[in-house]
Amino acid sequence: METLTREQLKKLKAAAHSLKPVVQIGQKGLTGPVIAAIAKALEDHELIKIKFMEYKEEKRTLADEVTRETESHLIDIIGNIAILYKRNELSENDIGEN
Repeated sequence: METLTREQLKKLKAAAHSLKPVVQIGQKGLTGPVIAAIAKALEDHELIKIKFMEYKEEKRTLADEVTRETESHLIDIIGNIAILYKRNELSENDIGEN
């Protein structure tokens, strides 16, 4: 997985500003179906937000686990919301490109 530059991270964070969370981590935590939903959302949108409804104290650890499982990048955690990015090779979107 390629490393994102500081400029790319800044651009992705700005692009995520207006996004709404597409997946919520609730009582059951990080289950297989939740990871599958995150992977599908990343495939469809490249840049997503996930919201921690529960497990707020463990959000950093869980976000790191999600990025490992989905081979995505953790752009930032703001409050109880994590911003994730995974470039879709088929996309013509250059959001993560220089």
